[in-house]
Amino acid sequence: MYRLVDEPPSLDEYLELRSASGLSPKTPEQGAPALTGSWYFCHVRTDADPGRAVAMGRILGDGGWYFHIADIATLPEFQRQGLGRMVMDRLLDEIRAKAPADPYVTLLADPPGRRLYESLGFVDAAPSLGMRIRL
Repeated sequence: MYRLVDEPPSLDEYLELRSASGLSPKTPEQGAPALTGSWYFCHVRTDADPGRAVAMGRILGDGGWYFHIADIATLPEFQRQGLGRMVMDRLLDEIRAKAPADPYVTLLADPPGRRLYESLGFVDAAPSLGMRIRL
């Protein structure tokens, strides 16, 4: 069984979940603000090892109209068990419950997660295009 926890995992767990799941590794200096600066954060623990976070996700946003879903990650040995959907459902439920009407919800969909996001109703944002800059 799995237990959804309405708070961030520890910093070490956050860093492990990111790198082990295939997201870009981050340093403690990069990860610490993610834990305290998110609009909402949740993670999943397994009853088999209650001290271990096995999946997570968070929302960045202003609490008014803009919400960005980030860091959807599941440890490889726990993938394909519905944990990503569990996390996404909780994130979207939080937005539905606390945001004013008509929120704008975005995410960047890496190939492994696209089917999940599409099954939840996410669509391509064309003609918009995600962009980034390295500083």
